[in-house]
Amino acid sequence: MKVLVTGTGGFIGYHLAVKLLERGDTVVGIDNINDYYDTRLKYDRLQDTGIDHRARQWHEEVASTKYSGYRFIRMNLEDRDALMDLFRREKFHRVCHLAAQAGVRYSLENPYAYIESNINGFINILEACRHNKVEHLAYASSSSVYGNNTKMPLSTADNVDHPISLYAATKKSNELMAHTYSHLFGLPTTGLRFFTVYGPWGRPDMALFLFTKAILEDKPIDVFNYGRMIRDFTYVDDIVEGVVRVIDALPEKFSDASLDPSVSNTAPYKVYNIGNSSPVQLMDYIGAIEKHLGKEARKNFMPLQPGDVPHTESDTNDLQNNLNYKPSTPVDEGVKQFLKWYKGYYIN
Repeated sequence: MKVLVTGTGGFIGYHLAVKLLERGDTVVGIDNINDYYDTRLKYDRLQDTGIDHRARQWHEEVASTKYSGYRFIRMNLEDRDALMDLFRREKFHRVCHLAAQAGVRYSLENPYAYIESNINGFINILEACRHNKVEHLAYASSSSVYGNNTKMPLSTADNVDHPISLYAATKKSNELMAHTYSHLFGLPTTGLRFFTVYGPWGRPDMALFLFTKAILEDKPIDVFNYGRMIRDFTYVDDIVEGVVRVIDALPEKFSDASLDPSVSNTAPYKVYNIGNSSPVQLMDYIGAIEKHLGKEARKNFMPLQPGDVPHTESDTNDLQNNLNYKPSTPVDEGVKQFLKWYKGYYIN
């Protein structure tokens, strides 16, 4: 297949592009390489897939020197005309939309970035898919849409009408927008609610990255909610395997969707959780980092941050029943693999 992957300079997008290319798909990647975090890391991800320094130029198509089926274009999702031209020219079979303004805490500081990228950018993706006969749009949602839901595990059948951050609100909006296009235009769409993704080439604003950097520099780490946090940490390879299976599986209409808002009786629409379903105490997560670094962290215990939630745990029964897949990488092994990459990238 020919697949458009948005956000291939990003963490999950980089890994997904590699997975699709290695199985033989043709991939076109786009990313605007914004400065939300260190752009050097984004360019190095691209370099690792054979995309050279020309990727810094806007709208210049760069062919990979490593994968014959890979091309990259630096582009803004908000550039409606350029995006539509790309779709008309390439005639994509499938689209996996991962590009977005990420981060719960940053949404408190710069809310407009989330509207511009996550709302305006997403409507442009939907319109481009609609007008160019894309067979299936898979897109990143987030476990953040569950807000302060306390019933565990968190299920796609649960109500998600009360987000507690603007980031979560934009992701819930994406699900609503996708359903509208599935209903009105028959565009098959599948949303992916990711649960705390971590692993090699990860994002510097995520806890694992922040903790590792601080510990190695003998600086204290900020431990929110006084350490009373539980997260469904999910290794990036597990996430990507789930995404690929979703891309391949077109959603269908369901005759009775009255009890499950993750499907629709009027549209080819579906939402999945992708998580490890094995929640871990934050202090145990920190313990795994300390163990593999051979160094104890200095801990600065702090209250829960606005927009954050104390507990996440994913119900992945749909993923198992429909796609015969369940993420399974243990946190200890995932942390070990991340630290191996981190030391090789930043230290060696």
